Amino acid sequence: MRKILVANRGEIACRIFRTLHKLGIQSVAVYSDADRDAPHVVMAHEAVHIGRAPSSESYLNQEKIIQAAVRSGAEGIHPGYGFLSENAQFAQAVQDAGLVFIGPSPHSIRVMGSKLEAKAAVKKYSIPMVPGTDEAIGDVGEAISIAREIGFPVLIKASAGGGGKGMRIVQHEREFEESLKRAMSEAESAFGDPSVFIEKYIASPRHIEIQILGDQHGNYVHFFERECSVQRRHQKVIEEAPSAILTPELREKMGADAIKVAKSCAYFSTGTVEFLMDEHMRYYFLEMNTRLQVEHPVTELITGVDLVELQIHVAEGKRLPFGQEDVRMNGHAIELRVYAEDPHENFMPSIGKLVKYERPEGEGIRVDDGFDEGMDIPIYYDPMISKLISYGPDRYAAITKMIEAIRRYHIRGPKTTLPFGKFVMESPAFIQGDFDTHFVEKYWTAFAEEKIPADVLRGAALLSGKLMEAHRSKLKQ
Repeated sequence: MRKILVANRGEIACRIFRTLHKLGIQSVAVYSDADRDAPHVVMAHEAVHIGRAPSSESYLNQEKIIQAAVRSGAEGIHPGYGFLSENAQFAQAVQDAGLVFIGPSPHSIRVMGSKLEAKAAVKKYSIPMVPGTDEAIGDVGEAISIAREIGFPVLIKASAGGGGKGMRIVQHEREFEESLKRAMSEAESAFGDPSVFIEKYIASPRHIEIQILGDQHGNYVHFFERECSVQRRHQKVIEEAPSAILTPELREKMGADAIKVAKSCAYFSTGTVEFLMDEHMRYYFLEMNTRLQVEHPVTELITGVDLVELQIHVAEGKRLPFGQEDVRMNGHAIELRVYAEDPHENFMPSIGKLVKYERPEGEGIRVDDGFDEGMDIPIYYDPMISKLISYGPDRYAAITKMIEAIRRYHIRGPKTTLPFGKFVMESPAFIQGDFDTHFVEKYWTAFAEEKIPADVLRGAALLSGKLMEAHRSKLKQ
């Protein structure tokens, strides 16, 4: 392909443009009224206005985006993540217009877009799954009976869900009926589909995902795992690769199972298979994300690959240039999503003008962003300002590098998640790898509400430093 349109905005559009320019491919940006002067518009070779600021009138308008691609002479469309990236109808429309969709097939997106269909597809591969229902539940009486059989606590989840919407944890039977009705109502409102299913609730899970890549000739590789357990509102804030707890044997087994998931829907392109892991190191298939992940940079840093470049090659019909035995892991990487949110106020959005915006620089520091000083954070889109990524020869070096990068990242205007990131990096639980998806509730909430005195914070930071030094000494032995 000689020209590609990126159907997205912000940092991911800029990230994709960097690879297109490296490959000598002409780039086309699309933009809304709110993004007229945004960096991704300036960075592209050409740009097309597609509508007003609300995403429903711009970045979610399939017809306008495809028209922009056709008129600009683009041969392919890269959807990035979010917006239309996991919309099977859009992928099909792109193909019907004679263009290349730089992602998986509409069939794969459709199957893995429904949690129930995904479970049915992978079932024949004997992949571990959380005990629960295989079909949508609508009858309250039947649902209560199933919940009793599984055993409380249980988790009610929207079949078409994501981001924690349509999800309810039910600890006791007396709460079940009301929780079921609320979950179904929320699923209908958010996704247009009230279908829900029931699973056993894993009380202290870790969220571990495997990056896979498949071509259109049936070849697959995985690029190891990412640990994504530090979350707020069921959405990731900090990711790292590799995980601090996986053994080489478990890593190999999870990678093999992730590839089986991809094979279950004849998947090609980049994709991510997500697993939950309990306190006994047993893992269960959660879902597959049929797109490039927000956290893909940590995988790129430890493997030395460009996942966007590989996506493009696969979309062009090329075979994978290497096999599993050629994929190597080197060092450790951590990513902090820098949101325009106030972590001291339950991570509420904190939009506004970037009065001051100075990025940290240096070896082992990467900043993927789509903003410049003086710009406003629009209210219409996700409030992520950037992704701050650190890389070092080992986990503790990456943590140290991240703390230094946060210290040198100067943002004035909106509140951000930078203080939260520093807190996590200096937390003994995080440093020792002893944490799960309840990290925020266990550690940060009390910190944020109690306003811990400065001398206590200094003591915690000192303890963290000693723990890191102890770990480094152990690595040298």
